[in-house]
Amino acid sequence: MLTKRIIVSILALATLVVGSITLIQAAADDVVTVYSSRKEHLIQPLFEQFTKDTGIEVNYLTGKGGDLIERMKLEGNNTPADMFMTVDAGDLWYAGTQDVFRSVLTDTLLNNIPSHLRDPEGLWMGLSVRARTIVYSTERVDPFELSTYADLADDKWQGRLCLRTSKKIYTKSLVASIVHNEGEEGAEAIVSGWVNNLAATPNAKDSHVMNAILAGQCDVGLVNTYYFGRLIEETPGAPLSLFWANQETSGVHVNVSGAGVTKHASNAEGAIQLLEWLSSAKAQAIYGSLNKEYPANQSVASDEVVSAWGAFKQDDMNLAIAGILQADAVALMQRIGYK
Repeated sequence: MLTKRIIVSILALATLVVGSITLIQAAADDVVTVYSSRKEHLIQPLFEQFTKDTGIEVNYLTGKGGDLIERMKLEGNNTPADMFMTVDAGDLWYAGTQDVFRSVLTDTLLNNIPSHLRDPEGLWMGLSVRARTIVYSTERVDPFELSTYADLADDKWQGRLCLRTSKKIYTKSLVASIVHNEGEEGAEAIVSGWVNNLAATPNAKDSHVMNAILAGQCDVGLVNTYYFGRLIEETPGAPLSLFWANQETSGVHVNVSGAGVTKHASNAEGAIQLLEWLSSAKAQAIYGSLNKEYPANQSVASDEVVSAWGAFKQDDMNLAIAGILQADAVALMQRIGYK
């Protein structure tokens, strides 16, 4: 038989265990864990400000998007990730197909993020916008020569065009948007023309494209606008400028960095609060200025440097389509020998 002292000890221990579990749960509710393929220096200031505003701590792990998606799949119900952040709509769409997100469609998010910059089912939200448009040498190109993505396939640009490799997700998303807007046959004619007009083997980075233009290797290229912003900050007065493509037709192709709340989030409430906060005017201003991007929340003014590039018409294709048509875009580029 158990003595009275032992019984009291067991009850005390049980109370201590329950109390510890409660404390652990309370602590978990005050922490949101984020897996991010976005670089640390671009997310840490946001998370620090969120913590100041809400008292909720943010733990984060950075890595390659595909690796983090596979990690969440392996972790399953036990994943510590409450949110996944990444840098391209194609990657966000892919994560959605791997069943790592839950649907989140709050009034705040629906009001703050335009429909074409978020998943139709609320699996992910775009949080910052970059345009992929034409960059050109102001010394060798008259902007009146420029017009559309398709025009870069014209013979007048033969030996004058530099592009980023077809292997990069930004290229895949752009070509997917051209397939959507022009049809597969039209897209193939455009991209074939690009390949015929190349001045050199496609580059690994957008920064390499701009450096090639500055070096006189080519005269025009296609880049994400934030790469242009970085270069101009580092080299003021560089003889390069942006041209907004397709202003009389579909508009400039845009892409997003974004995030979604994970399916197995242990602190889904905190993650939703973080996602809503990231879509707010305060966070969007920080988000855009950190990497010279455009706010996804279109009621928020762009960074001063970004605003100086002028206004433009966006392609309003829902960015989930960039993921849906990605395989078609890849097959097209392989077929025509775009490396």
